Amino acid sequence: MPIHSTRHTHAVLQLEAGASMKYIQERLGHGSMQITADVYSHISKKIEHDTMDKFEEHMKNVLE
Repeated sequence: MPIHSTRHTHAVLQLEAGASMKYIQERLGHGSMQITADVYSHISKKIEHDTMDKFEEHMKNVLE
């Protein structure tokens, strides 16, 4: 695995843990959050699952 790949992994793991994009931007040393968001953030299976769970809970509350 190329060393640069660890930066992507680190960013995704931080997102999964609930870190803000601003925090990740500063950890990676980027000048803007846009670069961090566009290049380093990926939707992992965990992020997708957690987001869908939140959405389903939200919809249950809306429909009640």
